Amino acid sequence: MIDVLRAWGNLGRLPLRDCADAGLINRTFLAGEPPVYVVQRVNPLFRPEVHDDIEAVTGHLAARGMATPRLLRTDAGALCAVDEEGAAWRVMDFVPGVTVHRVDSPSRARAAGALVARFHRAVDDLEWDYHHVRPGAHDTALHMARLDAVVHEGEARAVADGILDLWRTWSGRLDGPTRHAHGDLKISNLRFSTAGEGLCLLDLDTLSRQPIDVELGDAWRSWCNPVGEDGTDTFLDLDLLGAAVAGYRSERPLQAGDRVALGGAVERIALELAARFCRDVVEDSYFGWNAAKFSSRAAHNLFRARGQLNLARSARSHRGDIERALGG
Repeated sequence: MIDVLRAWGNLGRLPLRDCADAGLINRTFLAGEPPVYVVQRVNPLFRPEVHDDIEAVTGHLAARGMATPRLLRTDAGALCAVDEEGAAWRVMDFVPGVTVHRVDSPSRARAAGALVARFHRAVDDLEWDYHHVRPGAHDTALHMARLDAVVHEGEARAVADGILDLWRTWSGRLDGPTRHAHGDLKISNLRFSTAGEGLCLLDLDTLSRQPIDVELGDAWRSWCNPVGEDGTDTFLDLDLLGAAVAGYRSERPLQAGDRVALGGAVERIALELAARFCRDVVEDSYFGWNAAKFSSRAAHNLFRARGQLNLARSARSHRGDIERALGG
């Protein structure tokens, strides 16, 4: 690690420590006390070209006056450096603020919705073709086909049948117009001020073009389920959803077609994630797991699949309430 970080000469004088709020994908450190930079060893899931996308989007955001972390170029002018094992490392500005892992109030949901709307508004006029693309990331029909083909027996098959049955009767839009999107709006990827105002978006490896119902469906699935992904008594909290929608609409209007599509968006994305968790019960290869609480990755993924299925059922039962929150 020390060798590759020499690519940034001014890091050598700063203390380095693990980041307590780091996610599960990239290895993350803080440089400086108080922190000045975020240093990350990037997961091989993301090719080095992803940094071209991050540079383009964050440069555009900064030009529009939005707070955003920016990549610090190496002394040689590169956006990242590669270590002896072939892993990419990057350094970004540290944005002071608060990271939360659960939406704790309607005011938080409203602030989150408003921040995402400001981000979307700021990149509406960005002209950029993404260099790092993950094809099929939200091809829900493909995820369902793979689930049906892989999971054949036992408790996992019973959960798979529940997922597939709900999917067969789901109604909504699958191929709407795409626009610039963050791609992973879980609440811990939003930065807040100590007063609760939304500051900026973090973890920008998933930037892409997506339909707005995929982008916001995934956000609301994360924000508006108070139980989180490690519970099975999951449900859609309509107060949080209403606040998130109101916050978004306070900064950026939703078009009529988008409002129609968003009615089924939480259910769709919850079913998609349930299918991915359930498939990994058999494939046992992708998602991280909590060894302190579960006997195996498969057991943890089966638990999470049940939770997302129950969330999808809750979203289905509240379809009318969601549509009313979205307005006419």
